[in-house]
Amino acid sequence: MTDVPGLADRQAALVRALVAGAAVPPGFDRAAVCAAAHALRHKRAREVAARYPELVHAAGPDFTTRFVEWARDRPKVGTTPDALSFARECGIPWPPSRPGFFAPVARLFRRLRSR
Repeated sequence: MTDVPGLADRQAALVRALVAGAAVPPGFDRAAVCAAAHALRHKRAREVAARYPELVHAAGPDFTTRFVEWARDRPKVGTTPDALSFARECGIPWPPSRPGFFAPVARLFRRLRSR
């Protein structure tokens, strides 16, 4: 039996490189994988920003840069867990101490965005 990884092993290694900051596996174009991973982190940041504009405000004007760097070696669990973990680990006071205060504003932004 050889020690050559099978297709499933290669796919799993590629996914880890794309979403969890793992090394690019042999046989893949490093620049292409890194570009795709970067795009996926930006997509995650946009998803969090769209759902939680109050977090973006609390994080400041460099939210996207900070989120993309934070997400570099953290696989996505979900938009809400991403938002909560990002805020907690970056020391951002979020969610607001007044639950529901920003909910109407967030709904308005989502409604405007879907038009």
